[in-house]
Amino acid sequence: MLADYHVHTEFSDDSREAMEAQAKKAVSLGLQEMCFTDHVDYGIKKDWDEGAIEYRGGDGIGTPADALEPMANVDYPKYFEKFGHVKAAFAKNIALRCGLEFGVQVGTIPKYEALFAKYADKLDFVLLSIHQVENKEFWNQEFQQERSQQEYNERYYQEMYDVMKAFKNYSVLAHLNLISRYDKQGKYPFAAVKDMVAEILKLAISNGKGIELNTSSWHYGLDDTMPARDILRLYKDLGGRIITIGSDAHSTNYLADHLEDARAILRDEIGMQEIYTFKDMEPIGHKLL
Repeated sequence: MLADYHVHTEFSDDSREAMEAQAKKAVSLGLQEMCFTDHVDYGIKKDWDEGAIEYRGGDGIGTPADALEPMANVDYPKYFEKFGHVKAAFAKNIALRCGLEFGVQVGTIPKYEALFAKYADKLDFVLLSIHQVENKEFWNQEFQQERSQQEYNERYYQEMYDVMKAFKNYSVLAHLNLISRYDKQGKYPFAAVKDMVAEILKLAISNGKGIELNTSSWHYGLDDTMPARDILRLYKDLGGRIITIGSDAHSTNYLADHLEDARAILRDEIGMQEIYTFKDMEPIGHKLL
């Protein structure tokens, strides 16, 4: 099974790639299945029906509107409607699934509960991501500022665990060690957070949830997979079996990027027997050949 389970389109604030363009590229690459997972980040972004939307990007002087990023979540009615059209148009060539990427924080859980309840019948798959903590971003170092490397790593994993204890409407944990991508202090020793990560993985496994191998680590030039091999091995050793592979592609340039490398690592280095896809929020295992 060749499947990409982390793909963004024009419905994500940080992507301009048309949904149909991603589908067309997936077919040309020989993918058998693909899941769209556009962004929802309550706490820092509004829904489109919540009033005036702010935009970021550019210098504010003559910047074209299409170069700006709307600080908004998925436009849900338009997203699900377009997905239906694209799914039907490509039905003979690829199985398309509909998902969302939830950037959950402890304080935003009620909004995600309401969102899932409203659209559960339209979703095949949900990624759980920790994109912000205390409404502070990682990419611009706002979250890390005035914290030691130990403090911001531990605070990140604690937020993930606390979210997982209270929120169950998701399929897999996305890019579990995302904080490492933005750690300007260098590589934080896995041994220092191993116990915290183990508790996170145990909780995911006990709740029937999985994790994702996110291939954007190659795109970002990281020196290990995302999550790191240490985490992948720990997940398997603890009895974890549900794992998806996603490129996190925001354009067709990175769709299915290093998919075969990821499969080889899972099979040959980690010893995983299957990879998973989802339909109607139910995991489906496929022999990892």
